[in-house]
Amino acid sequence: MTIALTGFMGSGKTTAGRALAARLGWDFADLDGKIETMTGLPVPQIFESEGEAAFRKMETEALKTVLQEAPGTAPERQSGLVLALGGGTLLRPESAELVRRHCVCVWLKPSADELCRRLSGQAGGRPLLAGDELRGSISTLLSERESGYRKYAGITVEVDGLSPEETAQMIENEIKKL
Repeated sequence: MTIALTGFMGSGKTTAGRALAARLGWDFADLDGKIETMTGLPVPQIFESEGEAAFRKMETEALKTVLQEAPGTAPERQSGLVLALGGGTLLRPESAELVRRHCVCVWLKPSADELCRRLSGQAGGRPLLAGDELRGSISTLLSERESGYRKYAGITVEVDGLSPEETAQMIENEIKKL
């Protein structure tokens, strides 16, 4: 089984994902990290030099690779993968379809206020937040992405005020209900 964590940047996909993988004894992968490994470039540099459309195409290719390599794909295996998606992975229809077909998708859903708190001071390392007022950028991107998160996620976890470990516990509880 592959559990794909989706949500806005700063929602805790990587941190809670690592905690969830540790709780389950599963592997963990970060899609942005996979892209950086494949290209040898940090994500902000890819956005700057290639643009978002090229990045999203790379993201789809990285997603295909990760899903092909994922443990637990054979029915008799008990292991699995916790995968932290990029905040915009579901924007590209091909990526969204891969997630829909191969993953249990979990939306980590913080409020805009929580995101502002978490992302304050990080805009320089977040290409889609650079240059604008943080709250406005977050609100715009959230409105663009929320319908995709809602459409593809079978599980939603509201994460305001939760630690990564508490988030992982909530996800684990929801996964057990499946």
